[in-house]
Amino acid sequence: MPRLPGINHLSAVRALEKAGFWILRQGKHIVMTNGSRILTIPRHNPINAITMGNIVRDAGLTNDEFRNLL
Repeated sequence: MPRLPGINHLSAVRALEKAGFWILRQGKHIVMTNGSRILTIPRHNPINAITMGNIVRDAGLTNDEFRNLL
């Protein structure tokens, strides 16, 4: 499975919103939920590829599904 490139945190939030997540709270990190899963997205530009891969995995998506949402 190829790694995700570094992605802007705002692009990641938009893609996760398309997947059914919404913003729960914001601060130094953005916390998103879909009712059963909670994700924490750092406000880094770009988000490290390994970190982004872990967020996508925690969201229950594959890298290809996430790329299609971008």
